[in-house]
Amino acid sequence: MPSLFIDAERLRDLNSGLGQVCLHLGHELVRQRPADWQLTFLVPKGQSGIFGDSVSYVEAWWMRKVWISGQFDVWHCLHQDSAYLPHAGQGKLMLTIYDLNFLERSDYSVAKKARRLAALQRKIDRAALLTAGSKYTGQVVREHLRVPDALPFPVVHTGVAVDPSRTPADLPADSPIRSFTDSPFFFFVGVVHPKKNVHTLLPLLEAFPDYRLVLAGPDGHPYAQHIREQAQKLGVADRLLMPGAIDEATKLWLYDHCEAFLFPSLSEGFGLPVAEAMTFGKPVFISSLTSLPDVGGKEAYYFEDFEPETMARTLHDGLHDFGQNTLRQERLRKRAAQFTWPSVAGEYWKLYKSLVG
Repeated sequence: MPSLFIDAERLRDLNSGLGQVCLHLGHELVRQRPADWQLTFLVPKGQSGIFGDSVSYVEAWWMRKVWISGQFDVWHCLHQDSAYLPHAGQGKLMLTIYDLNFLERSDYSVAKKARRLAALQRKIDRAALLTAGSKYTGQVVREHLRVPDALPFPVVHTGVAVDPSRTPADLPADSPIRSFTDSPFFFFVGVVHPKKNVHTLLPLLEAFPDYRLVLAGPDGHPYAQHIREQAQKLGVADRLLMPGAIDEATKLWLYDHCEAFLFPSLSEGFGLPVAEAMTFGKPVFISSLTSLPDVGGKEAYYFEDFEPETMARTLHDGLHDFGQNTLRQERLRKRAAQFTWPSVAGEYWKLYKSLVG
């Protein structure tokens, strides 16, 4: 009976992209599990049972980084930074690489970037199979690391879990988001961090005086305060709302009611919010950097650069085109439908079987 070990320790942070990957992929892998396979999940302390009682669990703590008992046919690390690895002969290592975004970080020294690359190279040298979260990521990995030609390295995208049918009819009447969004608004969701480049959106409020902007997501980084200060200087602070982290129902409502989704990110491993907005048939305006064209394809509108005049022109022309093209909304939904958790899990099960075949 083949056995599969899955590192889902990042469930400890369900507000993160990796936390959502672990949650939704885990459930779907269990649902599609062949009858003759045994599954064991590494989960945070107290989360044994999250995927049901038909699978086994190991709870993470620091000693598990040294040793996890058991013998497995396949050991899947769901992200490249995993500290939980098999020992020699304990199982074939399968490693998923979502991004090398640290290479773009200006606050990382050359030496620190080199150390991180070396650590990832050691994992690649041990792996029996790699997967990339996007075509772009695969290209960057091959550019900066040694991937043997014989080592399988397919692209397996992330799935989209949002369901427009679960959008609440309305938000509570006393919700500051509800009252703020009585006027037309643009929407962004993600961690408010320099790599998201959201300060470039503020001048759009000058160019579009009838619109407001909601920047939702964790805002503990000093960059968030910089955004607020810039909005004050530009005189648009009254049309900017930064509610911090939001719950799922609020996120669905904002996707459903926004005029457009704006995502000028500089560095993404996939760009899940873009696919989520497309699921709602919303026009998406995104940067052409890193993996985002893998998600948006021909249906997204792209910021050629981040100069205020160029961004305003792209947004103006794109909104006009979207309003004139009655098929655009359906094409956006159709493209987003390519990124489903059932299809992602199905691809992974093919790969697991190939390692034990």
